[in-house]
Amino acid sequence: MNIHEYQAKELYRKYDIPCPKGVPAFSVEEAKAAAKKLIAETGSEVVVVKAQIHAGGRGKGGGVKVVKGVDAAEKAAKELLGMQLVTHQTGPAGKLVQRLIVEQGMDIAKEFYLALVIDRETRRVAVMASTEGGMDIEEVAANTPEKIHKIFIDPAVGLMPYQTRQLAFALGFDKPAQKSFGKLLRNYVKMFIAEDCSLAEVNPLVTTKSGDVVALDAKINFDENAAFRHKVWDELRDLSEEEATETEAKAAGLSYIQLDGNIGCLVNGAGLAMSTMDIIQHFGGEPANFLDVGGSADEEAVTTAFRIILTSDSVKGIFVNIFGGIMKCDIIANGVVAAAKELGLEVPVVVRLAGTNVNEGRKILEESGLKVVPVVTMAEGAEKIVSLVKEG
Repeated sequence: MNIHEYQAKELYRKYDIPCPKGVPAFSVEEAKAAAKKLIAETGSEVVVVKAQIHAGGRGKGGGVKVVKGVDAAEKAAKELLGMQLVTHQTGPAGKLVQRLIVEQGMDIAKEFYLALVIDRETRRVAVMASTEGGMDIEEVAANTPEKIHKIFIDPAVGLMPYQTRQLAFALGFDKPAQKSFGKLLRNYVKMFIAEDCSLAEVNPLVTTKSGDVVALDAKINFDENAAFRHKVWDELRDLSEEEATETEAKAAGLSYIQLDGNIGCLVNGAGLAMSTMDIIQHFGGEPANFLDVGGSADEEAVTTAFRIILTSDSVKGIFVNIFGGIMKCDIIANGVVAAAKELGLEVPVVVRLAGTNVNEGRKILEESGLKVVPVVTMAEGAEKIVSLVKEG
């Protein structure tokens, strides 16, 4: 789950992580008032007006404006609010800017990069830092990876002082900055673990000309598996930034992720769903989605799953691949029939059923009068749907 920069910086303040003063704004009037407030508090005319979308690269896309004075801030807000901001992470369609953050300008001496992620190979929190902070960090990672320094935090002992010093030396901080960076990093790790983050990134982390180390930016992703521990996450979610189909699927108890292919997949079990996408690609097709209906889906959930799959105009065929254990094949079959009648399916559907009540399920499909292609094995089903889609 992603949150906006201004929300992430509220977490920074909670954990005493230095960051610029800032005020969220949802209108031009609010942005103007925020600029006036910040100028009065800081004594500096320089403010930064930043678009708030769930994507990186906003600076390069024109979504960050450094201005001087209230009138200039008002003009920047007018330009940003309502614009379709295109970055390397949004794709060509871009994202509509509906929120801003207005921040105090900072007297920057040097930019750095800092990020924490879960490293699955070592099963530890990985800390990555670089002297090459700023808008081109992706190019640094691709072309000069040796400039990105890493440490791994042992969960039994936590962040050790020598690791903090190791990173501080690698980044070239002087003694005052080392102390400031050490405190920031300790609090950053504390926040990452306590808030169940899957990613926390500062780009750029900066030193000011007064010698302070400040988190100028904030990007935080939460691990949704921990949502039961954080009821406040519901208040932070911006549904306008999420795929409507994924939101609907979640409400229905389905695990759904939209992809770029043309073959819809309806499967029970995450492992089987991954295998289904792999075997579709093996036979030359492209999956249009990941969709796991789970082990306790009913007829209504299956119908919802079909409707969600078909919201994508790119879907030219559907492969239903069910291994009945807790989930019974006859329930899936009834759901397929109900969905076909309700939605008026016009694309080929290949169904592979195996396991509990498989004979009953196959009988339901055979007697439905639908143009559903039954198959016995997963490989047969994948090969068949790819062939039907290619035939048009």
